Amino acid sequence: MDPQTVEPERRAAWFQSRQQVGSNVRRLRLAAGLTQEALALESGLSRNVLIELEHGRRGVLFERLFDLAEPLGTTVGDLVAAVPSPDS
Repeated sequence: MDPQTVEPERRAAWFQSRQQVGSNVRRLRLAAGLTQEALALESGLSRNVLIELEHGRRGVLFERLFDLAEPLGTTVGDLVAAVPSPDS
């Protein structure tokens, strides 16, 4: 599906989802004491993909979330969960 042919609301939701997952991956990676390089090696993703993911500029296949969750000692649910902001 070409993202340019999708309605703007759906594109915005995708962007928000990528931001949310990326933020969760970064937060959980830091909590686990892992560098981006270490997580990349343990998960099988390249460091560049991990960087893009953490910044919300790229999504990953559903199956790759399992590859990330394992070395982080968490679940896929935790990677995709909405985390309240500190201000709320």
